Amino acid sequence: MIKALFDLKMEYHLNSIFPLYQELAKDKNYDIRIRAGKDPEKILGLFLISKKEKIVSYLKKQGYKLTNNTKGFDVVISCDALKKPEKYGDVIRITLDHGVGIKTSRIRNIVKQPDFSYHVFLEGQYWFDYIKSLGWENKANFHITGLPKLDPLFRKGFYDNKKLNSKLGFDPDKKTVLFAPSYKPSCIDFIKEKIVDLIPKYNLIIKLHPYSWSGRYAPHSHHRFYEKLAEKNKQLYLIPKHEYDIYPYLYFADTLISDTSSVINEFLALGKFGIIYVLPQFKRKHSDGMDVLSIAPKEWLKGAFPHMSKPADLIPAVESALNPTSKMKKKLDEYRNYFFYGLDGNSSKRVKEKIDELIK
Repeated sequence: MIKALFDLKMEYHLNSIFPLYQELAKDKNYDIRIRAGKDPEKILGLFLISKKEKIVSYLKKQGYKLTNNTKGFDVVISCDALKKPEKYGDVIRITLDHGVGIKTSRIRNIVKQPDFSYHVFLEGQYWFDYIKSLGWENKANFHITGLPKLDPLFRKGFYDNKKLNSKLGFDPDKKTVLFAPSYKPSCIDFIKEKIVDLIPKYNLIIKLHPYSWSGRYAPHSHHRFYEKLAEKNKQLYLIPKHEYDIYPYLYFADTLISDTSSVINEFLALGKFGIIYVLPQFKRKHSDGMDVLSIAPKEWLKGAFPHMSKPADLIPAVESALNPTSKMKKKLDEYRNYFFYGLDGNSSKRVKEKIDELIK
């Protein structure tokens, strides 16, 4: 029996591991467990309160098998570098990133653990080329398989747009705009209430990052502001706190507005045109001097996704994204083929095949 541990640091990482969990669960040779982290919320701006009990309760209701152990496993699968990796013993370490964006922490955190070997699964050629440009191609074992997280987007019938629209109560004749800002840096402080200018011409959905709800790394003012805005504007749907999975809404939306979030690339994977808000200033370097982003935002998907740098650009940017030119379509195809491998709903199968090979 192969003992596999999914190390779930944050609740919102669940949709990153779910497709692979399902794939391993089909094989009777695997005994699978999930270890939930604390994923704390900040209260009164001072105290971190663990959500572990709540997460464990939810996972149990969904039928997952839980554990608090870190030892005794053959393989451990996580969405980031392991915290205190020595606790897991001599084990095959697998990382599936929880986002497919351009933030460099996804590889930086692994390289910071030179005494521990990782197998890192990548969504496409772009990230391997970036890692190689840093001279880090031998810092871990890299596999270009596509990421299991993306699989549901490419499985026919997995998401039901008609059912979701019925829930939202939107006008089916209107295009839908999804506003999904990151938590830090974020365009929230610039767009603010300007986002409602899209009403009534468009249906409008707002999805905040989990950290913008929890007050961790981002202020509680993020969600309080948009909760009040949603109360005043009934044609605005604010995705509630407990819905951490943005994928049904990505699949549903006609265009997307974000800043440095990985949802930009996830929208690209769907072959749809989003909008990038280029922030005027943010911390461009980590404390060790490494760039926070692998691409300057003004260059990210240039020629395919419209860019905006001030709230006044909002309406023109949306109109451009919803009416792409032939040149924009060509560039999108080029980026999509470079950033992603597969996009066929079978990345989890390819990852499992590699894990089977490593265990043998």
